Amino acid sequence: MKLQGIFPALATCFDSDGNLYKAKVFHNIERLNQIALAGYTVCGSTGETPLLSSEERIQLMRWVKEAAADSKTLIAGVGADSVHETVRMANCAASIGFHAALVLTPFYYRVQMHRPDTQLLFFRAVADRSELPVLIYNIPQITGYALPPETIAELSHHPNIVGMKDSSGNLEKLAETVRVAKPGFQVLSGSGSNFHDALKLGASGAILAIANALPYACVTIWEAFRTRQDEAGQDWMNRILPASKLIAQQYGIPGLKYAMDLNGYYGGPPRLPFIPPSAEVRAEIERTFHGLKG
Repeated sequence: MKLQGIFPALATCFDSDGNLYKAKVFHNIERLNQIALAGYTVCGSTGETPLLSSEERIQLMRWVKEAAADSKTLIAGVGADSVHETVRMANCAASIGFHAALVLTPFYYRVQMHRPDTQLLFFRAVADRSELPVLIYNIPQITGYALPPETIAELSHHPNIVGMKDSSGNLEKLAETVRVAKPGFQVLSGSGSNFHDALKLGASGAILAIANALPYACVTIWEAFRTRQDEAGQDWMNRILPASKLIAQQYGIPGLKYAMDLNGYYGGPPRLPFIPPSAEVRAEIERTFHGLKG
């Protein structure tokens, strides 16, 4: 399968009581369907997945599948520390109609999990049993462990492991991964701060949190890269860089959701124990996102 272009890492919509909000999930997806996005990723880190039950994750997958245009590629975040639960979620996503499974590196038992041999066994076991093609999810900011390029290279030879999402932001390691992995192994950037550079280094696309609030800008950068208009791509990257950094480095998911509200999408409240942004933070987000609407 080909994974190219921009995939928003979808935020999860909650109502004021903290329940999943179906109408707003549909509202966001129906608006995003009008944009030249490659597809959607649901139940990743941006989706507040650690705060969801497995039943809620499956419900979100069903809603996103129902709302998404037929042309969109759907990627399900199925990460769990056990092979058994990861495979169960992947195969549930397959039955719903998703196209790929995004599998987080296991990390809870750090002494044992932060080892290449454990990671190799985990991903091979998942890929052997998953009905969906597997994407490795490397996000050391959360897991505390960065998969070495040589480990990824070994995994790239598994017939059911088709690529990875690299959210580390480390361009040097991303370039090394592209170099040593099996030809055809697809690396997707997960960094809203440098994905234009990642594309130039060999990434096939990007799965981005910031694309929830700035989908047009992210697609514009992709199209500039695709059509070899490097100056235009860099110009747009420079425009969104302050906003992307503000969200990624300071205000996280609550800040992203407020930025979505500003731009006509439903962000709504984060789920407890996240704290909604203060008036001062909201004002800073408004200033930073000024001129980036639509």
